[in-house]
Amino acid sequence: MNSLILIIIAYLLGSIPTGLWIGKIFYHKNIRELGSGNTGTTNTFRVLGKRAGTVTFLIDMLKGTLAVLLPIWFGTELSPLLIGFFAVLGHTFPIFAGFKGGKAVATSAGVLLGFTPIYCLFLLAIFTSVLFLTSMISFSSIAVSVIGLVTLFIFPAFHFILRDYDWLFTLIVSGLALIIITRHRENMVRIKNQEESLVPFGLNLTHQKTKK
Repeated sequence: MNSLILIIIAYLLGSIPTGLWIGKIFYHKNIRELGSGNTGTTNTFRVLGKRAGTVTFLIDMLKGTLAVLLPIWFGTELSPLLIGFFAVLGHTFPIFAGFKGGKAVATSAGVLLGFTPIYCLFLLAIFTSVLFLTSMISFSSIAVSVIGLVTLFIFPAFHFILRDYDWLFTLIVSGLALIIITRHRENMVRIKNQEESLVPFGLNLTHQKTKK
């Protein structure tokens, strides 16, 4: 299949605003007008509840995984990872939602799951641990992005998980991490002011004052 067609399909796949559509169709709520106003997993959990949030996370992650698998199934000269990157761009800047999308965490995780599942599971373990310690999805997302940036350069040196240096992998995963960090700018301000939203579990070691 033509590489350009796969890129377009990946972008359109990523552009599906899962949380927004679930809210409008099943709950008759526009999550853009509630909570943080974001259409991603975290705000869906906050506004619509655990079931809707879980479904949103799984679908958003699946968008990234499917985008990576498309070139494997249909064949292309482009790297599956590059195709997956366009799904993340679609999720972040969705054509179906006025180019105002999520913060790229779930779809980026889906891309890594499809391309390098062991590394994805490593980062997921870090994310889960930080989430328990801080009770903040935002902080966990930022932390795992920073750790991802560091391990991209450290792990190949020791042939641990990432066996060798791959310039394209390093470039794209660095790009994903920087997108996630950039999309969490407002969260960083709230964390600094101890006003960030919390999940209803964990240790809240940074002593955020907002309600869970």
